Amino acid sequence: MNGRGRLAIDGGEPVRRTRLPYARQSIDATDVAAVSAVLTSDWLTTGPEVARFERAFAAAAGTRAAVAVSSGTAALHLAMLALDLEPGDEVIVPSLSFAATASCVAYVGARPVFADVDPDTLLVDPADVERRLTPRTRAIVAMDYAGQPCDYAALGRVAERRGLALVADACHSLGASYAGRPVGSLARWSAFSLHPAKVVTAGEGGVVTTDEPELAERLRALRQHGISTARPAADGQQGWLYEQVELGFNYRLTDIQCALATSQLARLPVFLDRRREIARCYDAAFADSELARPLVTRAGCEHAHHLYVLRLELDRPGFVQLGASRGEIYEALRAEGIGVQVHFIPIHLHPYYQRHFGTAPGDCPRAEAAYERILSLPLYPAMTEADVGDVIRAVRKVLEHFACSRSLCSASAPGPGQSSA
Repeated sequence: MNGRGRLAIDGGEPVRRTRLPYARQSIDATDVAAVSAVLTSDWLTTGPEVARFERAFAAAAGTRAAVAVSSGTAALHLAMLALDLEPGDEVIVPSLSFAATASCVAYVGARPVFADVDPDTLLVDPADVERRLTPRTRAIVAMDYAGQPCDYAALGRVAERRGLALVADACHSLGASYAGRPVGSLARWSAFSLHPAKVVTAGEGGVVTTDEPELAERLRALRQHGISTARPAADGQQGWLYEQVELGFNYRLTDIQCALATSQLARLPVFLDRRREIARCYDAAFADSELARPLVTRAGCEHAHHLYVLRLELDRPGFVQLGASRGEIYEALRAEGIGVQVHFIPIHLHPYYQRHFGTAPGDCPRAEAAYERILSLPLYPAMTEADVGDVIRAVRKVLEHFACSRSLCSASAPGPGQSSA
């Protein structure tokens, strides 16, 4: 086999010489101008850009209020604080998510209880959520994996029957919708992330959306040390007197970041259109593959495509098999110049949760099985058609190299006591 046909990891010619990242922010001249204007203004933080961004975000999310905070994790933390949870209370969270989804529960002294996922979408399974409920359950966190909204109708019915709060971890799904309603308006309150990998960025940042003005005001106090708004002076200006009404945090988002985020938010439809266009290209490329499958998008959902996740066919009965692990395929694709990633290690498998909450392998078997098979492909608006083509060519090259029938794999595998050399 010539060098061009061999895998790059084996010394062959890579598909790309420069690695394509799995995600990247999209910054243009309007973003730079917006930030520059704030830098020469009177307010760098706690100024008018914060309120301006919050109004724009609430409009995009279809809610009455939005509260800007310093990160998606801070947004989740404040959402849990607003539930007034006590030690011993339980909150159902999906296992297949970033650690912050469960950390926000542990931050407030409650217990995260991990629910398994639907194998086709990798969204939390409402039936499994219901199986995990106990008399101590106080809330359910729905996480919109990869940018697809959860089954909020089914989760809402579970929550309503038991008198539970439903909180949306919408950190992946800004701009998505479910049954015609925008993400942000599908739960009592929703948490978003403005990390550079997300659909819209503030550099770092987060947002909580809600239709409850009183809750929004409480969240604003919590993001600023638990301090209530200062009383106005006799001349109508802000006075010196303030009061700390509860224990809060310094979770403020600066005017600099809010100016960037507001500028980005104006291009949200453009970002979403391009992400969906790239996702359609991937869908078409892998729709009939026996070696990898895209995730299923449920009817009635409009996907934000924060991530594009492929499931590798490592052991599907009756299909051509891949004679390599996900780890080997990951390394081979990165050698080809494709910056694939894995989202995520199931949270219940992390040492912290095993040590402190007694979780163990086998607790969420569908999430664990998915973790062994998933890869996230590069997806961001600035990708060119050539970039998308490189990803597809590299994935096909690597998977076809490792493809073998079950019988061939078994026949070629070294037996006990045999060397593979």
